[in-house]
Amino acid sequence: MAGFVKRKEQLVFGLDIGTRSIVGTVGYREDDRFVVVAQRVKEHDTRAMIDGQIHDIGKVGESIRAVKRELEEVTGETLKEVCIAAAGRVLRTVTTKVENTFLTEREVTEEDVYALSAQGVENAYDEFLRSNDMDMKFYCVGHSAIRFYMNNYPIGNLVGHKAKTIGGEYIVTFLPEDVVDGLYKAVELADLHVANLTLEPIAAIQVAIPEMYRMLNIALVDVGAGTSDISITKEGAITAYGMIPVAGDSLTEILAQHCLVDFGTAEQIKREIGVKEEIEYKDIMGLPQIITTKDALELLAPAISKMTKPVADCIKELNGDKSVSAVFVVGGGGKIPGYTELLAQELGIVKERVAVRGEEVMGKIDFLEDVHKDSLLVTPIGICLSFYEQSNNFVFVTFNDKRVKVYDNGKLAVVDVAMQAEFPNDGLFPKRGKELNYTVNGKARITRGLPGEAAVITVNGQLADIHTPIHSNDVIVVQESTAGEPAKLELSSLPEFHDNLQIMVNDKQIGLPKFVSVNGQLKSGYYEIQENDEILMLNYYTLQQIIEFMDVQLDGSYQYYVNNRKATMDSPVYENFHVFWTNEAVDEFSYEKEDADYEEPQAVEVPPAETKSQLDTDTAKETPKEVKAEAVEQMPEVPYDLTVIVNNMPITMSGKSKYVYVDIFDYINIDLSKPQGAIVTNLNGRQAEYMEQLKDGDVIDVYWKN
Repeated sequence: MAGFVKRKEQLVFGLDIGTRSIVGTVGYREDDRFVVVAQRVKEHDTRAMIDGQIHDIGKVGESIRAVKRELEEVTGETLKEVCIAAAGRVLRTVTTKVENTFLTEREVTEEDVYALSAQGVENAYDEFLRSNDMDMKFYCVGHSAIRFYMNNYPIGNLVGHKAKTIGGEYIVTFLPEDVVDGLYKAVELADLHVANLTLEPIAAIQVAIPEMYRMLNIALVDVGAGTSDISITKEGAITAYGMIPVAGDSLTEILAQHCLVDFGTAEQIKREIGVKEEIEYKDIMGLPQIITTKDALELLAPAISKMTKPVADCIKELNGDKSVSAVFVVGGGGKIPGYTELLAQELGIVKERVAVRGEEVMGKIDFLEDVHKDSLLVTPIGICLSFYEQSNNFVFVTFNDKRVKVYDNGKLAVVDVAMQAEFPNDGLFPKRGKELNYTVNGKARITRGLPGEAAVITVNGQLADIHTPIHSNDVIVVQESTAGEPAKLELSSLPEFHDNLQIMVNDKQIGLPKFVSVNGQLKSGYYEIQENDEILMLNYYTLQQIIEFMDVQLDGSYQYYVNNRKATMDSPVYENFHVFWTNEAVDEFSYEKEDADYEEPQAVEVPPAETKSQLDTDTAKETPKEVKAEAVEQMPEVPYDLTVIVNNMPITMSGKSKYVYVDIFDYINIDLSKPQGAIVTNLNGRQAEYMEQLKDGDVIDVYWKN
């Protein structure tokens, strides 16, 4: 053991806790090589494990203690920490893609990439909870990035690049609580602490498929005693994991029944198939027997075929419903003659591209003991190597007086523990009070409530936040965040409320504050807006309101004009309109009197098939004459906006200085050329006249009646 004495780094202890045996490996890394100091194997005395699941924790714990004791004798050191791997029994994987957009383009930091991966794990966990139909609790036991994206283009490493948008695609794995708990309890019975937990397919791939081969579309199949664990690589990453609960034990059971022997003897017969032409054994009656390799393979052929078909189907499913380019097989179960040939046949690839991998993939593995390098050693050594890739394990912490077990990925923070403890996500962040929904001139608006107080977090009695790192046995206390006050808003706070209506009165510019209608009623600026209020900012004054606002005293001798037209006290005055009044004789101003013979236009009976353009042509001749001003300079008619309520929806018309009922057809989706019955045209609850002038706030109903 001289080589062991000269080691430079600490020893790493890895345990492959398999269905048939426990393999303990102790070694250390030196530069780019891994040195195996010692390796010991102990088979289970009973079937304490079935299909990768611990059934008798006490028995498995005793076997672990025995392996540990032997390795301690060889190394001369006390082993306290161990790396383990969980079998893929009931393994669940979720692939998710996440994206994060910055406010401006900037350099990507490691913290940005960590936040991206945390978001990916959280999304995968939420998706898994939605789809999990099994009555058991699962733990996230690992995640890896498949690829990254920078500004929507694939990239190998985000850190250091400038980007506006970053993204990542992740594969996240979950295992049932009882699988994880069983492994931990068995290890603890041997006075060991778990330093790192990985998955068996991840461990195997560390050795069997080096990174330089992961650009190829390759499948790795670890055929153990109880399970066949599968992983897929392509484009430089591990893209999928899977598990089939059929492996070498199914062959052993057939041999036990055929040869009438116990399970251990049947296992020994299986291992000698292909090694010896004739295999000698004694049956349960103590009688000597012989079975040839040829006869054994004929007996097992149907079972081997049943083993390879589900494995091939799983590979294709994980690989996007297509076969892979090659398959590496590791583990004892895959060494049975005929397995690789049948698997190649099921996958539809040449048999040379499905091969058992052992010594061929151990070019950088050194052994200080005389060990036969074969496929059985791949996973045990991979478990040790996983320690250097990611030092992950479960730790126990106290969260609000509750003992919580969480998976430590080396960057464990308060937020991770809160998620595992099923603490409500919004309980960590300030909650806003109830929002206020309303409309202004027909457009929906939301005023958000005030933010509440953030959660108060302490770790071991010290103030902390959601990003505070967490370690084993930390005590976390979180006082849930509070909600703020509900949204409150007065009309005077609306931006439109401060707008003034600018008009000209007797050649002087006057600013008039706008009126506000709430649900059809005029309200002052002190009115507090309520949920679902319909607010209209009225954009006109009547002539009477202007006079009252200016506080002028005018008697009955005055005449009034709006945009050079005679007006009444009810005449509307809009933005930039001109108002003029005088008590002098109109003749002195050379205004024409209105035609005494003029009559209001009568309603035009329009058949449903007539279009609006026809209505305009037929009624244009009935437009009243304008009052002309010869002595006073003619003022132009100024277009303005008019808001009316049509079929319970506000519509704003623009571009004209005057609007009549028929103009509304330019703003609604009713085609008069395609009648669908009798048309109903109402204005403020009565039958409308097509050329009737509209006022702001008029209520219009237009629809087909069958």
